Parts: sequence; C-alpha cells; structure tokens
Amino acid sequence: MKALIIAAAVISALFVLGRIVFVLIRRSLYNMIDRRIERFQSELIEKQVREIQNMYRQVRGWRHDYRNHISNMKIWLSNGNYQKLASYLDELADDLDTVDTVIKTGSVMADAILNSKLNTAEKLGIKLNVKASIPEGLAMSDVELCSVLGNMLDNAVEACASLPEEERFIRVYIGRLKGNLYLSVQNSAGRVRKEKGTYLTTKEEPSENMHGYGLFRIDRVVKKYGGYINRQNEEGIFATELMIPLKTA
Repeated sequence: MKALIIAAAVISALFVLGRIVFVLIRRSLYNMIDRRIERFQSELIEKQVREIQNMYRQVRGWRHDYRNHISNMKIWLSNGNYQKLASYLDELADDLDTVDTVIKTGSVMADAILNSKLNTAEKLGIKLNVKASIPEGLAMSDVELCSVLGNMLDNAVEACASLPEEERFIRVYIGRLKGNLYLSVQNSAGRVRKEKGTYLTTKEEPSENMHGYGLFRIDRVVKKYGGYINRQNEEGIFATELMIPLKTA
C-alpha cells in the first residue's frame, strides 16, 4: 500500500513537473516569436524611414535648384530661344514627376508610405489605381498604420514583380465604411501558397526574409483592435481587405 502511495506521489510530481516544463517552453517560444516580430518591425520601420528620407531629399534638392531653373528659363525667354525653353520645361516636368506627392490621404505618415511604395511600383511598370482617405478617429498608432500599409503594399509589389510587365497591376482603396477604417489592396499574382486556410510566402527561404512575419504582423494589429481581415485569391488576382473600428466620439 505504501509503495502505491509513493508511486502515485511520484507520478503526480512528474505530471506537475511536466506541466511546468510545458509552460516554460511555451513561454520561451512566445518570447522568441515576439523578439523576432519586434526585430522585423524595427527593420521594416528603418527601411520605410530610409525610403521616406530619400523621397524628401529629392524634394529638397529640387527646391534648392528652383532659383537656378527660373534664371535659366528667363534667359532663354528673353533671347527668344523657345525651343530650348520648351525642352527644358519637359525635362523639369519629368524630374518633378519623380518627387511629386500624388497621394494625399489626410495623414502625413500614410502619405509618406503610400507615395514611397507606389513610386517603387511605378518604376516596375505596375499599373496603379489608388483612392485613399484616412478617416479621423484611428485607434491604431502611426507606427502600426505604417506597418500594416507597408506590409500590404510590399507584398503586392513583390507579387506583381514576378509577372510579365503587361500583367502587373495594384488597386488600393482606403476610406471609412460604417464606422470602420476600410483598407483594400488587390494585385495581380501568380503562384499562391495556402496551408490550412492560411496564406504563406512564396519565397524559398521564408525563415530568412521574414516575409511571413509581415502577414502575422498585419493579423496581430487587426486582432488587437477587434477588426476583421479577409484574404482571397482568384485566377491571377490576390485581394486583402481589412476593417478596424474607429474611435467613437
């Protein structure tokens, strides 16, 4: 009888120990994932900051040269050299197209991210259709907004870049819908990987490029604010839409 009591005590102790080990392992895994997500977010923000800084450097450079441009045009105008003036104006128009902020959403941070990403898309010959207005009352922080926008557009550009240029397109819509921030991105896409209802990266080494963490980061922000996200793919098209409740007055 005593032996049975001892055996039961040992089994109970082992069970408790096993539970403790399981909890510690699970906590360690969660901490590791959180650290990798933080590192990914930090790298993403640094990349986006570099893109934004580069865009504004171009703007400042053009403004710095503004007086010289005016002076040159006045000289050609006074000399009646209209052909040279017209050619110069064409060059300036092309140059300005590369730095002009074409998307104005009402949010400086969103403008910076959208224009930076879409400028990259244009250089790849991707056809764009964008309507964007950031409503008041956003629950998420500027960092979270940039993370969501940046990830969604990076994924869309990446998918388009793998296709022939004539097939590339991205459609973006951002606005207010029934008390929610509504964000939709549609893009042309080739091969799409899906496992147990979850979309995966199509890259060969997702553990190194951390692309999968971008999707996870978007999902995490949406879940944090009690939002909704839906991803669908049809033949040649991949679509992501999300809704996040806005703050009530």
